Amino acid sequence: MKIYTKKGDLGETSLFGGTRLPKHHLRIEAYGTVDELNSWLGMLASTQEGLAYLPQIQSIQNHLFVLGSHLAAAPGKEHPHLPAWPATAVLELETWIDRMDEGLNPLKTFILPGGASSASQAHVARCVCRRAERLCTALNEQEGLAPELLAFLNRLSDYLFTLARQFNADAGREDVPWHP
Repeated sequence: MKIYTKKGDLGETSLFGGTRLPKHHLRIEAYGTVDELNSWLGMLASTQEGLAYLPQIQSIQNHLFVLGSHLAAAPGKEHPHLPAWPATAVLELETWIDRMDEGLNPLKTFILPGGASSASQAHVARCVCRRAERLCTALNEQEGLAPELLAFLNRLSDYLFTLARQFNADAGREDVPWHP
């Protein structure tokens, strides 16, 4: 099978189920941004610091593929081959957040994104996650999405924020407070 089909040459793409949409459609933007987030997580996992969190990051990447497949499915149609959304995905993130947070200094102010290189990458991933969440909430207003997908993206940005702080702590670097 060839990687290219030439069917998108005029600016349209197909959803699972055959519905064709312009490539700039909100649904396509949403799952494209989830894919971008997944790629940022792949980059983060390739760092020395990220290797210590590889099982968590790969679990998240798998969840993002499931989320993306749900976004890429034509709404209102049955899709028996779509993977089911894992019921424990949000709880898994909360467990990891709580575990990391126990060892971190309590926050008393906003912090600037940055610090160790891996922390900076986690902050970039967090921003992409927030964009994916904004696109999905807009799509939800138009077409309706499963609430657990939105909850996952919301919690994932919290996880990535906490992971960035953890990377800084692991590197012996302090979070830099924001001074307006």
